[in-house]
Amino acid sequence: MQNVPAKTLAELKASITGNQKTLSKRLFQVAQYLLDHPNEIAFGTVVVIARDAGVHPSTLVRFANAFGYSGFSEMQSLFKQQLRLEAPSYGDRMRIARASDGDQADTSPIGLLRQFSSANSAALDQLVSDVDLDQLDRAGQLLQAAGTIYVMGVRRAFVVASYFGYALRHAERRAFLIDGVGGLTQEQASSMASNDVLIAISFYPYGPETQSVARDAMARGIPVVLITDSELSPLAADATSVLAVQEASIHGIRSLSASLCVAQALAVGLTGPDRGDA
Repeated sequence: MQNVPAKTLAELKASITGNQKTLSKRLFQVAQYLLDHPNEIAFGTVVVIARDAGVHPSTLVRFANAFGYSGFSEMQSLFKQQLRLEAPSYGDRMRIARASDGDQADTSPIGLLRQFSSANSAALDQLVSDVDLDQLDRAGQLLQAAGTIYVMGVRRAFVVASYFGYALRHAERRAFLIDGVGGLTQEQASSMASNDVLIAISFYPYGPETQSVARDAMARGIPVVLITDSELSPLAADATSVLAVQEASIHGIRSLSASLCVAQALAVGLTGPDRGDA
């Protein structure tokens, strides 16, 4: 796939996303796990990482070879190097995680509150270093230039989409929430023009409705800002700007705090911080 291996984790991520369509099913599975669990990659053994990723250990080696590395440990060193650069914040997150371990069996309201608040605090601490700031800046420029900003997200992502629409209107921008009421999703989306922008919010298992509207927008030359949970989500390869956000997860329930924080940053950034109760 490539002879010269990436020298930084950012370069490796870019290489993975750029080559995702050429990966076999198993190698794509490894790619998803690597991008979604960088800390586990940094600390784990090949056996443990392979088990958690649901592949054979040899698949990890094949993946590393495909991206120009002599072995998995050589590629793994990029993840360790990145953690060393983030050592203070990572240490804080580990401290928070250890402090909440004793609450994991406590499903009382106060126990759950402690778990969710600790996990969300850790995710928000890491948000600025995890999100691609160039992509964030690109998204802001697209929204600033847009005639009308359309927003779409279904199921869990609808919470972020509806807030985004609300915040954009408070920023005095023309905004329209594609909510599909009455089964009119396609009709609502059909009014998008080339000088508009679509904000597509899509988390696993990636709603087909959002994918359909976003792909139609792309085909018509309309810029798409994607807020998602992985750089390998189905729309990421073709979106104009991709913001991959890692959320906290407790008892299998994923939070939305980091995604809402990104929405706030983009909406408020259009006009400044003193524009009403956004």
